Amino acid sequence: MVSRRLSRETGHRRKFLAVIDETPECERAVAYASRRAKSTGGVLVLLFVVENADFQQFLGVEQVMRAEATASAKLTLDNFATKIRETLGIEPELIVREGAAKDEILAQVEEDQDIAILVLAASAAKEGPGPLVMATIAKGGGFPIPVTIVPQTLSDQDMENLA
Repeated sequence: MVSRRLSRETGHRRKFLAVIDETPECERAVAYASRRAKSTGGVLVLLFVVENADFQQFLGVEQVMRAEATASAKLTLDNFATKIRETLGIEPELIVREGAAKDEILAQVEEDQDIAILVLAASAAKEGPGPLVMATIAKGGGFPIPVTIVPQTLSDQDMENLA
């Protein structure tokens, strides 16, 4: 059960959440979510989840690895934000969380009651639509907010027309 969404109440704006990862299709999700946010007067939230399973080392090494991963995540978010500012003129919220991606996405949705839509992109690869899309589908009707899945092959012009 998700907490009550506040995005339609006075002083709140509907937020579109896009997850940033190392997959080529994530750029398509960001492109669509940013256009939807702009066209509806909403807010774009970019979330990068640093997987903490990679940090099972000796304490000193673990701290260095964690710091490097967090710095890399922030740099990636900043690069996406710069592109969005330059092309659409909107300012996204940037968030870095540490943990398992599906758990951290759900935690972010629960903590920010203005997040109303999760936007993911489906890979065009033969291997399937991608791990986040599969995890969301596996959750079935139990995902707490609507999920928009954007085909990786959707052109910028098509996104403009749909957003």
